[in-house]
Amino acid sequence: MAESNFIDYVKILCRSGKGGRGSMHLKHVKYNPNGGPDGGDGGKGGSIFLRGNHNYWTLLHLKYQRHIFAEHGGNGGRDKCHGTDGRDIFIDVPCGTVVYDAETGKYICDVTYDGQEVLLLKGGRGGLGNFQFRTATNQAPRYAQPGEPMQERTVIMELKLLADVGLVGFPNAGKSTLVSSLSSARPKIANYPFTTLEPSLGIVPYRDNKSFVVADIPGIIEGAAEGKGLGLRFLRHIERNSLLLFMVPGDTEDILKEYNILLSELERFNRELLEKHRVLAVTKCDLLDDELCELLRETTPKDVKVVFISAVTGKGLDELKDVLWEELNTESNKLQTLMTEDSIVHRDKDMTRFAAEMSAEDDYDLQADLTEDSDDIEDLEDYEVFEV
Repeated sequence: MAESNFIDYVKILCRSGKGGRGSMHLKHVKYNPNGGPDGGDGGKGGSIFLRGNHNYWTLLHLKYQRHIFAEHGGNGGRDKCHGTDGRDIFIDVPCGTVVYDAETGKYICDVTYDGQEVLLLKGGRGGLGNFQFRTATNQAPRYAQPGEPMQERTVIMELKLLADVGLVGFPNAGKSTLVSSLSSARPKIANYPFTTLEPSLGIVPYRDNKSFVVADIPGIIEGAAEGKGLGLRFLRHIERNSLLLFMVPGDTEDILKEYNILLSELERFNRELLEKHRVLAVTKCDLLDDELCELLRETTPKDVKVVFISAVTGKGLDELKDVLWEELNTESNKLQTLMTEDSIVHRDKDMTRFAAEMSAEDDYDLQADLTEDSDDIEDLEDYEVFEV
């Protein structure tokens, strides 16, 4: 199978720059042998920032960039020369990227809009030169400050798609077909399970030049919360959706049973998903007549709105768009209030639960790779373990 370009999970080692040391220098020139202290301050080490960029839609550009190191600050010099400041590094990430600490699983930050800048690691301050310590009683100090050490942290970046409606259903429930019918997106469609191997977004046009975004994720099977199938890997993409559209085929034996299985898998993954508004779409109704549809409506859950559709013939699609637009614009379910920073609640990552999700290439020792670079060997003793 060809490797996909959709990368929504990366693990990288970040290290800020250390501050330059201050200079301890006494001025000795002709006709002025006791010129006094003139040691300059050290430069500031480079910091690492995260920056939202709407031109990126995956984390592919970070997949092979396993180490991101900022520049060190320059040392101070004679004649009160200030050391050069280390260059800051800005890591561009797509909107919707959540960052966790790889060691503890603690939530660090969330980048949600274009141009947002978040400080990930702060560079060390430069040390003061002996010129800064001169006093009336100590006119020739012979000491200077060293620069602050660097900070280091291994982080996990996860991309969570920003969409209005998230599609939830078993494999071959017709999710990709519905996306291709409602929008201009063209996901892969075939008559076998797990045709969709990566999430896809589609912009659905509505009346009066309005639109909303639909997110299609791979099918969920029973036990997805324990890692079966592909559901565990991609369930994070519906955590930001304002509305969940459950899709159950009309030719299934028990619609209510499949709906409850999907609901239980979401509850086991994240209980907060149950608080979102839900709509049930019974698909493949072109195989059913009107009388059978009315009989099936009695077996559907009573607490959600139910729409019978057929993405192939277009039956019920206009009604479905009306229901989705109405649910999206209710007072309790507006997307604008959900996308503010204070309304999104982030949970710390359970590292034991996600151990199976990490690939084998993430298991190698990142710290051991540093010893292969001769330029970094002398800096190993300057590391500072970052504490959350």
